[in-house]
Amino acid sequence: MNLLAERLNAALPQTQCTRCGYPDCAAYAQALADGEAGINQCPPGGAEGIARLALITGRPALPLNPDNGSEGPRQMAVIDEDWCIGCTLCLDACPVDAIMGSNKLMHTVIESCCTGCELCIPVCPVDCISLENVTGERTGWAAWSEADAGLARKRYEIHSYRRILDEGKNRKRLEEKAEAALADLPGHSQHTDPVVLDQKRAIIEAALARSRARRDAGNS
Repeated sequence: MNLLAERLNAALPQTQCTRCGYPDCAAYAQALADGEAGINQCPPGGAEGIARLALITGRPALPLNPDNGSEGPRQMAVIDEDWCIGCTLCLDACPVDAIMGSNKLMHTVIESCCTGCELCIPVCPVDCISLENVTGERTGWAAWSEADAGLARKRYEIHSYRRILDEGKNRKRLEEKAEAALADLPGHSQHTDPVVLDQKRAIIEAALARSRARRDAGNS
């Protein structure tokens, strides 16, 4: 992220809601810096957020793009514990780890950490998550603070780092399974035809090569 993108990212509310059309606030900030996105695509920041981005970029302020949503009060996710089945899908969806729980056990929201991103709503298979207005008539940055944004950004960075580690561990585990299959392909296959085994060997070797290339790219 270049210096301009970092300044823009610091001016965003860090709710990580994706309503701007990008996967997170940092990606939106980079698109802004590259001139690929408008300054009016962040509903949580509202009019004041647009003014902040206009000041940094030197672009004229614009009304919030309705395609990205509307400015409103801060929302907080609430889980109906009587209906929660403990599927953990909302835990995976929450970008700031504001939901506590484990498999087949009831989940609950950490109120002080919820950004109201709404990403947990569509993944719940039993529709037990609702949103509550927690700021009354206050909207945009009037319903959010620099401290809130700082905490959300820190929690999102930790969440993202842990996800990368988990993906790396899973990739390594799959690579080890593939390597074991290559070492004893006849023992890992129902086929005995040498032609079929050679085809399987080529497929596994290609998959391993792709996995290693992705890992190397991520470490560069």
